[in-house]
Amino acid sequence: MAGHSDNDLGLPRFDDPVKIAIVIAPYYTAISEAQIAAATAVLEKAGVSHETIEVPGSLEIATAIGIINRLSNFDGFVALGCVIRGATSHYDVVVNESARALTMLGLQGLCIGNGIITVENRDQAEERADAERLNTAGGAAEAALHLIALTRKYGAPKGGIGFKPRGTIEIADDGVAQA
Repeated sequence: MAGHSDNDLGLPRFDDPVKIAIVIAPYYTAISEAQIAAATAVLEKAGVSHETIEVPGSLEIATAIGIINRLSNFDGFVALGCVIRGATSHYDVVVNESARALTMLGLQGLCIGNGIITVENRDQAEERADAERLNTAGGAAEAALHLIALTRKYGAPKGGIGFKPRGTIEIADDGVAQA
């Protein structure tokens, strides 16, 4: 994830406007507020427009992104939420399925920065939400921007290379009449 390494790629620059949807499950209010502040700071620094959309929980983030992608015109998405391990296996389901669903959307071509914090306790969540420490949300915003830049760089129509049939294609038959 962007923001967690010594290799800072910086923010990409865009010739055309960029519109991002921040989709957040605001289960833990203070954590969510810190995440939104960190993500919006990165997006505003990059000069892109953004809108924040709230969903009930982290499992609903990918579904909301899929719906928004089909019905709107966002260039990319920042997925934000916080899942803290509890006493049941529900944590494992939410962590694994939300990550899997976001990955599947990404493999379909959506530009998504995954900033869903998955931790063992509240202290770890606060550290990852803090823009001065790990800044997971800011890193997710950077990741989404870099994926948009990649899409715009390589998303031009393809042509001129490879086999492309022209006109009508005739297939030889075996001379046996079909009834």
